[in-house]
Amino acid sequence: MPRYIDKVRLYTDGGCRGNPGPGAIAFRILDENNNELESCHECIGETTNNRAEYRALIKGLECAAKHTRGVVNCYLDSELVIKQVIGSFRLKNDELRALFYKVKEKESSFEKVTYQYLKRTNPFIKKVDLLINQALEGR
Repeated sequence: MPRYIDKVRLYTDGGCRGNPGPGAIAFRILDENNNELESCHECIGETTNNRAEYRALIKGLECAAKHTRGVVNCYLDSELVIKQVIGSFRLKNDELRALFYKVKEKESSFEKVTYQYLKRTNPFIKKVDLLINQALEGR
């Protein structure tokens, strides 16, 4: 039986070269002491920036479920995705709406999921951005 911790911090980022263009996602899951529990970066094919951001969040939430059933604090540099998942912005795009529902499905694995915007200059966001670039460069 897995041993879960109470809380994790999930840093996600998605991007593409061109919009649309070749895309990648990345995430890092940390415990409360900044110990990395898991990280991932992978290419996802032709996509847009917003779809990549959503797909990174979905993959990160899936993997966070291996570490906690409690609280997941999510940090993204996409204000659009955050405002859509917390209900401040309406979803007009059908593809993003489908990804939104996948996020909501993944959220149900946890007691609580929070979202916070971080600027691209934040050191934790810079690390996931670096992972995206590594994926896109084939490393």
